[in-house]
Amino acid sequence: MPAMNEDVALRCLDLFCGAGGFSEGFKNAGYEIIAGIDNDEEALLTYRKNHEHSKGIKYDLSNINQSNINKHFKSIINEEIDVIIGGPPCQGLSVAGKRIADDPRNKLYQAYLSFIEHYDPKALVLENVPAIKSLYDGKIADAISSDFSDYGYNVQIDTLTASDYGVPQKRKRTFFIATKNKKFSFPKSTTPDNPITTYDAISDLPLLQFSSGANEMEYPRQPMNDYQKYMRNNSKKLYNHLAVNHRKRTKKIISMVPDGGNYKDLPPDLQDTRKVNIAWTRMDSKEPCFTIDAGHNHHFHYKANRVPTVRESARIQSFKDDFIFHGKKTSQFRQVGNAVPPLLSEIIAKKLKEVL
Repeated sequence: MPAMNEDVALRCLDLFCGAGGFSEGFKNAGYEIIAGIDNDEEALLTYRKNHEHSKGIKYDLSNINQSNINKHFKSIINEEIDVIIGGPPCQGLSVAGKRIADDPRNKLYQAYLSFIEHYDPKALVLENVPAIKSLYDGKIADAISSDFSDYGYNVQIDTLTASDYGVPQKRKRTFFIATKNKKFSFPKSTTPDNPITTYDAISDLPLLQFSSGANEMEYPRQPMNDYQKYMRNNSKKLYNHLAVNHRKRTKKIISMVPDGGNYKDLPPDLQDTRKVNIAWTRMDSKEPCFTIDAGHNHHFHYKANRVPTVRESARIQSFKDDFIFHGKKTSQFRQVGNAVPPLLSEIIAKKLKEVL
């Protein structure tokens, strides 16, 4: 099949879109984002504000099937869809024979297949946690590949580390990429020997004290490296940079942990104050950050004695500063932590174009 006309944008549908990190990357790669679907109203508020030309649709995808796609979505999404992207939650995925779609417990994954059946896209991109490859001795990954193959797709699977692709974060995610024509080849690392560090990512931002900062503020200094320049492109002000105020005891314990340290650096009587192995972990200023979580308050700034702000977390996820998060602060942290890093998404999207 001949390559698609460069002037015609590939149309993309984002399932389980959240705030829109996956969509952001595909948009930056030149795709037309037709719609994002999710059941989280605050995440959708962020999605709609940042993807004004896309439809942000609230819908519980656990209740979707061919019948209500025709009834509910046919008039909303009536364009042809070239690519379906998304990350169905893996919690509860079970195996009941060859096709996991046959198991009623896998409703969210069934929704993904229902949209494939309805729109028959040229390509699919499914993102999930690395553990999906080993879940049930690999049967889940095998079943997903088998399901996609049954629809006529060539399926490629790989686990990528975001810091290998210009994202200042050691986040690992598994991608299933299925195409109907040429086989997809995963992109090679773009920063194999010179990853972006946590310091590179956020050192130009104000080093806030507790309860300081604002939802909108001026930049205090010029960008100091290319990553910061890229993050600040098209943004005249700084948003979502508001520090959390911790209890006095929490601040004291954080202050005992060095740059890049964790609970093992604390006195023995304080090491068990939190019963999780990621407790009291500081970012390492000289390395890409660990995986940003969804606001569990176990991870701290490499220098300030507090959790990172929403904007610091967004920088580490590679959201540009003009991507503004909305809703309650707890929701904003969750939106950032659950997102696909836009820079990684963009690199995958550009590579996918080569086979469409």
